[in-house]
Amino acid sequence: MTSPAIEHAIEHWSNGARYAGTSGRSADVTNPATGRVSGQVALASREDAEAVIAAAAAAAEDWGQTSLARRTQVLFAFRELLNSRRGELAEIITAEHGKVLSDALGEIARGQEVVEFACGISHLLKGGHSESVSSGVDVHSKRDPLGVVGIISPFNFPAMVPMWFFPIAIAAGNTVVLKPSEKDPSASLWLAELWKEAGLPDGVFNVLQGDKEAVDALLESPVVQAISFVGSTPIAEYVYERASQHGKRVQALGGAKNHMVVLPDADLDLAADSAVNAGFGSAGERCMAISVLVAVGPIGDELVARVADRARRIVTGDGGPDATSGAGTEADMGPLVTGAHRDKVAGFVDAGERQGAKVVLDGRGVAARGADGGFWLGPTLFDNVTPEMDIYREEIFGPVLSVVRVDTYDEAVALVNANQYGNGTAVFTNDGGAARRFEADVNVGMIGVNVPVPVPVAYYSFGGWKRSLLGDTHAHGTEGVHFFTRGKVVTTRWIDPHNRPHGGLELGFPQNV
Repeated sequence: MTSPAIEHAIEHWSNGARYAGTSGRSADVTNPATGRVSGQVALASREDAEAVIAAAAAAAEDWGQTSLARRTQVLFAFRELLNSRRGELAEIITAEHGKVLSDALGEIARGQEVVEFACGISHLLKGGHSESVSSGVDVHSKRDPLGVVGIISPFNFPAMVPMWFFPIAIAAGNTVVLKPSEKDPSASLWLAELWKEAGLPDGVFNVLQGDKEAVDALLESPVVQAISFVGSTPIAEYVYERASQHGKRVQALGGAKNHMVVLPDADLDLAADSAVNAGFGSAGERCMAISVLVAVGPIGDELVARVADRARRIVTGDGGPDATSGAGTEADMGPLVTGAHRDKVAGFVDAGERQGAKVVLDGRGVAARGADGGFWLGPTLFDNVTPEMDIYREEIFGPVLSVVRVDTYDEAVALVNANQYGNGTAVFTNDGGAARRFEADVNVGMIGVNVPVPVPVAYYSFGGWKRSLLGDTHAHGTEGVHFFTRGKVVTTRWIDPHNRPHGGLELGFPQNV
């Protein structure tokens, strides 16, 4: 298999082959660790989008009628190929996103969980059967595929987030059009080639590269039946409204501002390790990153000191397979995805300092182990942050951790619940009663107890509350199966050839007797 990351042209994938498109538009794809352009991604026109969607539509009927046995065989083959070649995919992710190689491998592993979950989908597609609900009448239920579904995925997880959706959609009998981020699009083509090698029929998995024009084509297409989206809340709101207006079912996962509450009885070493790992992993470019550390009671000074000590030891640099420092130490944290995003995050750091937060650790002048043209920003730690500050209110999506101090448990819970987002939160404590109460008290979709990033395993659903989710269906798990299928209920009467009673005319509403 060739590596799309090193090719100049990053194209669409339609009907089992690369498709250059006709728009003539393209955008640069860069290596964030060097700042150098590594390829040109095609940007679809409306005509390109319609061609890719048409390929998915042409394959939908046959794939929807393919046996569950055959579908799961293809899923198992895809899983085995992914498992054996995940190193290739990790290198592609690192080259275009910037996260270090170990983090990219972790992303793939979490996505593979959903592939493995989808391998057992036959059990979840079983219907029910009730005999003799009325005289001579049986009822059974079934779940049918939707047809063509669209997936719009973000830059921060170019493999994992699409894999939250497409394994389940495909296993359930749908065909897929994936619109990846134009910032790191090559992983999608690698996955498309892997599906083909696994035996997936042409047209079942398609990739539409592009920007807003491609997104709007998916949202407005009468052929596309459902949209799965992950990204910022403003765009999630736009996707939800536009797709709903065009009669589609939508799951739109938006932004986050995840709080980690540390109670006075917590193990402070565990809490400090967890805050650093969850705050600065992948340079903070995770929707489940911890961005607010809530210190309850008298532990604030000690907790901040321990977090700062650990954060200072983070090695920022190129996390690619051949990039090690002169001392032979691999980087812990890579660059931000683009220069524009790095500048935006640095602007938040400027605002935090200007608005009175205490800068404990400043990442703006980091000496990164990588090219001078890389999009570098080191770990940044603020103390004495208040809810009125921009660094508290806004989703920064970078390596910036804000410490807010409160006196009581009740104040901490009120802080979490007052926030506009409700994606994830965590509490650190050795008190089981306090943890149980926290679980009940906070209005958040995913909760960790001494677990800073509570991303559920694949057979539980992923999704937040409040402005972190538009629509009422979470990703993967049984909710994902229900999202990508629709129910039918069939009521049946077979006439007994030995007993043929005729009911006669009866215009009243049918009654079960």
